[in-house]
Amino acid sequence: MKTTIGIRREDKNEWERRVPLVPADLVGLKKQHGLDFVAQSSPIRAFTDDEYRAAGIDVDEGLDAASIVFAVKEIPTDLLRANTTYAFFSHVIKGQPYNMPMLARLMDLGCSLLDYETIADDDGRRLIFFGLHAGYAGMIEGAWCLDRRWEALGRPSPFQSVRHAYQYENLEEARGHLEQIGEGIRQQGSDQNLQSGPLIVGLAGYGNVSRGCQEILSWLGAVEVEVDDLPGLASGEIPAPAPLLVVIFKEEHMVEPVEGQSASFELQDYYDHPEKYRGIFARHLPHLDMLVNTTYWDERYPRLVTRGWAKEAYGAGRQPRLQVIADISCDLDGGIELTARSTQPDEPCFTYDPESDSIEMGYEGPGPVVMAVDNLPCELPRESSESFSQVLRDMVPAIAQADWRTDLESLVLPSHLRRALILHNGKLTPDYEYLSDHLKTTT
Repeated sequence: MKTTIGIRREDKNEWERRVPLVPADLVGLKKQHGLDFVAQSSPIRAFTDDEYRAAGIDVDEGLDAASIVFAVKEIPTDLLRANTTYAFFSHVIKGQPYNMPMLARLMDLGCSLLDYETIADDDGRRLIFFGLHAGYAGMIEGAWCLDRRWEALGRPSPFQSVRHAYQYENLEEARGHLEQIGEGIRQQGSDQNLQSGPLIVGLAGYGNVSRGCQEILSWLGAVEVEVDDLPGLASGEIPAPAPLLVVIFKEEHMVEPVEGQSASFELQDYYDHPEKYRGIFARHLPHLDMLVNTTYWDERYPRLVTRGWAKEAYGAGRQPRLQVIADISCDLDGGIELTARSTQPDEPCFTYDPESDSIEMGYEGPGPVVMAVDNLPCELPRESSESFSQVLRDMVPAIAQADWRTDLESLVLPSHLRRALILHNGKLTPDYEYLSDHLKTTT
């Protein structure tokens, strides 16, 4: 009997219009591997029901015929079906309390779960992600927020005509528009656009999300400068090579060894023993107009921006240079401790008041503006889906051909997929047994 694979519609919110597999890739999978697919009908999906039908894919209201279901985001517990293999971003690997009921329900139903976030090669490098497009959209939203913030402060902004990322028809239209803005910045320079000197964007991180940000900044004409030159460039002691500058921070710029713990910074030692290091990122913050955070964070590591720093920097009516933090990583109370909530694309930012430790939606107020959209790739749904699908499609045959009824030892999967298997027939796999402790405390 043929395996039928379902493509679930996304319903987490009105912005989630992505798909895990696009119609064009399903055509190739049907032809080359003889697989059957059914797409769940959706009124908002970036790839319409008719596009799936035109590709020869059945479209149905339900997915009862599918023994394997691909989705993008978490699935509500009441929609989960017994003895089904699921693949989606489950957001459970940190023991996230809000998703433990979903994980428990999957276990009760005897389901198997593959998590895209944990599909990695033998060296631990992730193989499938939306990160690049998160960087594209996040950097555009950051520019939008900076423009609104500077306007509220009565300052002229070089980003006046930047739109929300979702308001561009596609990435190509965004590129053309941003390159026009960049040309205007180059021509007018600091005389009209940037009266206080160069606009300096600090980019924390250098992975896929950061690469997307860097590409957007390149369209705007940004020139990369060295971290060591940052104080001189910000003060004017070093002539700026362009009106718009970007500085990329790596781990060695964020922490230093605690005295007596390590002789010098070593990246692997920091990953293995973060307790031997202390955060020093605050020393860079006074020199930035905007900070863009793309880093991974958990509680073992120092934060980049703390509430304490914000209270000292913005207290008593002070307005330091840093006015916008684009927190693309969007870990609540995480690397950016001011990120107290996530936002939506049509209202992407809030202002953090350090005196009252409270937030107000919008871009006016006594503290820094924080952009914290947690579903940024949704703002570029077709292109982000096409990029994701191009990788996922090559993994589908192995998933479809596996005998999911067999025991874990007999289950045939390539290593990168086996590492991503959180549940098999309702049981935590050995690499994820630590989640049992989180399940006990949250369900």
